[in-house]
Amino acid sequence: MLGVPLEFLLFAATLFCVAIFHQHTLRVAVWGLAAVVVYKLLFTGFHGGAGVAGFGAHLAGEWVILFNLFLLLVGFALLSRHFEESQVPALLPRLLPDGWKGGFLLLVMIFVLSSFLDNIAAAIIGGTIAATVFNRKVHIGYLAAIVAASNGGGAGSVVGDTTTTMMWIDGVSPLSVFEAYAGAVTALVIFGIAAAIQQHSHQPIRKDSPVGIQVDWSRVAIVALILVAAMTVNVLVNTRYTAYADSLPFIGIAVWAVILLTAGWRKPDWQVVPVAVRGSVFLLSLVLMASLMPVEKLPAASWQTTLGLGFVSAVFDNIPLTALALKQGGYDWGFLAYAVGFGGSMLWFGSSAGVALSNLFPEARSVGLWLRHGWHIAVAYVIGFFVLLMVVGWHPDTPHKAPPAAVSPALAEVHSLGSSGR
Repeated sequence: MLGVPLEFLLFAATLFCVAIFHQHTLRVAVWGLAAVVVYKLLFTGFHGGAGVAGFGAHLAGEWVILFNLFLLLVGFALLSRHFEESQVPALLPRLLPDGWKGGFLLLVMIFVLSSFLDNIAAAIIGGTIAATVFNRKVHIGYLAAIVAASNGGGAGSVVGDTTTTMMWIDGVSPLSVFEAYAGAVTALVIFGIAAAIQQHSHQPIRKDSPVGIQVDWSRVAIVALILVAAMTVNVLVNTRYTAYADSLPFIGIAVWAVILLTAGWRKPDWQVVPVAVRGSVFLLSLVLMASLMPVEKLPAASWQTTLGLGFVSAVFDNIPLTALALKQGGYDWGFLAYAVGFGGSMLWFGSSAGVALSNLFPEARSVGLWLRHGWHIAVAYVIGFFVLLMVVGWHPDTPHKAPPAAVSPALAEVHSLGSSGR
């Protein structure tokens, strides 16, 4: 239609309906996915071929990412409840300063945590703390800032985000990615202060912790074990055993292994599972729909293209975007890491961290409210990008592999779920 593939129009219509019909987001996403699948079955085919066989081939290439994401989203919902019931978040008002500075410092903590931890976990922990210190009255602009902090913190670390891990596996130097922090730190200051002021006006931080708090260190230990297991398996799969990365959802399995093995020590709150499952199915519908879009190649590599990819990654899966960029070459990888890692924060479904946080705060599932109150994310992204351009300068990296072969299936499927973008 007018030169635009119908898949894009169906995807855009689905996102529009998600924004309008807040109470029916799951139903809208599933019907939107069904419409795209039926259209491609009848007319265009899939990346893996035509008809049912082509759709099956596509699912065979995506199932590890989807199932890993499902296991992590539901597992981290249980982790969040463990952390909340440990009473540690109730003690944090003693450490955070009063006023908007307390909210800003919390965002800095999330940013730092995400530099070495999965961005979903960083967002969940940050959201759990925010719910406690702000008496469960968290402003949507501040929720957007939590997601942005978790995505920005991983943008310059090869273990902090899926996309940067992909670059590392493909041979890009960690130092090339590290320069992304010049933009990410700048963005953190801009959106962090704006969001902290929003939150302070909406609900000030509690000055004092409740008296008589007893920390449940067993639950703290379980949270630590889950995070260590996820991080360890993530590093092993993405560094030493990359050939097996597309075989099984190892990271999600590791998380659930710890949850089940420690269930007799401290019982998880299984009541959160149904809500987490519904939110996860909603996300997976959008992620699978995005993977079906006909994005076969990117424009010529330049800083202008990279800037645009940040906005694109707010809507489309940043993993295939990164894989295409690695195959094409000619990018400054620090710029690309910042763009696809941080750009997804501009919409709540633009990153796994955003979707995970919306499971805790369903009111965030509004595109209109996210854009209206999270305006500082887009502003910070653009300013941070140009600061990166002025401070570091656009220097397309020399080929990190020769000859530039096609992206391996293992690389294309890697999904440590750190954001960024997704």
